[in-house]
Amino acid sequence: MMELLDRSPAVNVEPAEYIRLLGYPRGWVLEGRALELADWARAWYAENGRPWIYARSADSFDLGDASIHIEGAEFTSERLRQTLQKAEAHGLILAAVCAGPEVEREARERWEDARPDEYFFLEVFGSAVVEYLITMTGARLCDWAENEQMAVLSHYSPGYPEWDIAEQPRFLKLLTGRQILPFTMDALESGALRPKKSLLAAFGVTRHTERLRRLTELVPCENCSLARCQYRRAPYRAQQTTYAVNNRALQRWAEERLSLTPRADGGVDALFRYDGTTCTNVGRPLAFHYNLTLGPREEGFPIRQQRCEPAPSDEGHTYMCEYIRDGRRMLDEIAGEKPLLGRPLNDVLSWPRSSSAAGCYCEPGSREHKWGLVLETVHYALARAAHRDRS
Repeated sequence: MMELLDRSPAVNVEPAEYIRLLGYPRGWVLEGRALELADWARAWYAENGRPWIYARSADSFDLGDASIHIEGAEFTSERLRQTLQKAEAHGLILAAVCAGPEVEREARERWEDARPDEYFFLEVFGSAVVEYLITMTGARLCDWAENEQMAVLSHYSPGYPEWDIAEQPRFLKLLTGRQILPFTMDALESGALRPKKSLLAAFGVTRHTERLRRLTELVPCENCSLARCQYRRAPYRAQQTTYAVNNRALQRWAEERLSLTPRADGGVDALFRYDGTTCTNVGRPLAFHYNLTLGPREEGFPIRQQRCEPAPSDEGHTYMCEYIRDGRRMLDEIAGEKPLLGRPLNDVLSWPRSSSAAGCYCEPGSREHKWGLVLETVHYALARAAHRDRS
């Protein structure tokens, strides 16, 4: 059993990681106004930030056919369940890290004072601190596990792919069941944490260290940016944006088919028009509208609403085979399909979906394929806009 509480951990965010989170390409060197803002955000946090970390071993956990039971509480994350199963994990460590409420409060004040640049750089630095804290927590757990002839797996958190963020309040309640955290942390009904620059995570622990060498997907080091770590088993692979769709096509669609409208809450409304043809009936043209409501960028553009429906005045969809069979049922199915609802937009990059390129909407696979095209186009457009704003 282990327990770790650090009320004032040292913070040393790697410049490359901060630059990555700011949205610049790999290897970018800040200069001019951007460098000034980055240095200011780092200095402000060093003076005013109040980070903390807490971690403890779970008293018990077991894997069901489709769920994980931790100290009697049930959680559903197929990816975490499979990772623990493959590693033959015998233990689980629950962790919480927080950059403190000060950075969030100061960033909000900068925004209200009409200083959006300072708001953005400080907001992103707070996110970088959270990433650094969870990385350092993992490193300290690796140190502990190495001495016990065990190994720690990569952390996984509610809100990650295949773990509904709605389970976060239950996870927080479990974590704090026997320990009062250094400062207040709450989970809203939506699953969002307060302070928002916080993260809850689970780390699997295994005695079968040889499995980490054989099964490369279990090696946490490839996702860990901590430099010069003595326990490193594999090199760090910096994250890069890789789309399933050709970038040239994404650029054309972003320019010709997509419209983005900023929202008062910092989010975005997106409208994408898809033009295709039916597969039969002489290939009649059809058009569908994809409507999205995304949360703020600093929250990862979470998908809050999504809907697909025929474009106004479109008649082509009425010539599809499935529409002719039962039009109302078909349109209801299309409207009800919301593949990444509630998840960050970035999840589309790792979404395993159908590759069906049929122009019609008769089959679920072809509809899923089109949702992938739409979401990647929105992701591409927002990433380009963020880069332009900072250049």
